[in-house]
Amino acid sequence: MITLLADGREDTIEGLVLPYGTAVLGWERKPHGWCRGEACLPAFRAAAAETGEGVDLVAFAGLLGRQTVVDAGEGVVAVGEPVLPAPDRAPEFGPLPGLRGTRVALVFWASWCGCRYDLPAWEALHRELGGYGFSVVSVSLDRDPGHAREWLEGLTHPAVVDADGRIAELYNVVNVPTVVWIEPDGRIARPQDTMTATDTFRSMNGLSAERATAALRRWVVEGESGADTRELRAPTEEERLARLHARVAAWLLRAGRDEAAGRHLARAAGLAPHDLAIRRGLMPLAGVDPFGEEYFRLREELQAAGIPIYRPLPDWQESA
Repeated sequence: MITLLADGREDTIEGLVLPYGTAVLGWERKPHGWCRGEACLPAFRAAAAETGEGVDLVAFAGLLGRQTVVDAGEGVVAVGEPVLPAPDRAPEFGPLPGLRGTRVALVFWASWCGCRYDLPAWEALHRELGGYGFSVVSVSLDRDPGHAREWLEGLTHPAVVDADGRIAELYNVVNVPTVVWIEPDGRIARPQDTMTATDTFRSMNGLSAERATAALRRWVVEGESGADTRELRAPTEEERLARLHARVAAWLLRAGRDEAAGRHLARAAGLAPHDLAIRRGLMPLAGVDPFGEEYFRLREELQAAGIPIYRPLPDWQESA
């Protein structure tokens, strides 16, 4: 038996070749091809993944533009998200479909980041600007939902925990805090931006919360985002693959298979050394203090390599 990690779920399959009559990643075989809702993969293309025994899961995922990481020895396979056809459209998850028609600040944070102390300030902005058709949606990148729970108490804005890293993958988030602004029609108004709502750690990040929140208010009230969506950072093939290795590593760590998890963590770090959402975000599951010596060694490594830890967009920093 193999554990399949895909689409935010954990399922069990008998092998990597799935028998006909079984849905594959939500797709069903029809006379003219494989279909999921109104989308269809023509039969002549799907044939490349079909065998006499059934459908090759890895090959089929590849036809959909989805990467895979297989650890046959540990009995687990992870399937990534497809490349988005319209990168300036906000991928939907959780509460987002119900907020269409509303401006949304998607705030990525984690309990392993000092940005957890900003949540009350984001909540205050949510309440202050709600009358203008605005909502904060906070996304915790904690791999253990229990680590986020205490920080969510008393919040009224929509909040989710991205325990499997799928939302971070969809939005190509490599560190927190990261904020994405979404227009009422679902377009991304401001791509991945390092923004804070308080100056608690300004001495470390050099960012002005006053200027960041002033830019946010201008967007909500006047509709002026000040950003160029050409700044949108689409994930590379290496980043996408690194996130799959991280997903497998998290699953292995939860199962107590630390040695195997370490191999996948090393692979993820090699593919995407700049991705702190992976390298720091998995420290708590591995029993490592994310505020301790290991984290500061990681910071020194990235700084020595000229890799930025924070990635703010320039416009609001330059404004008065």
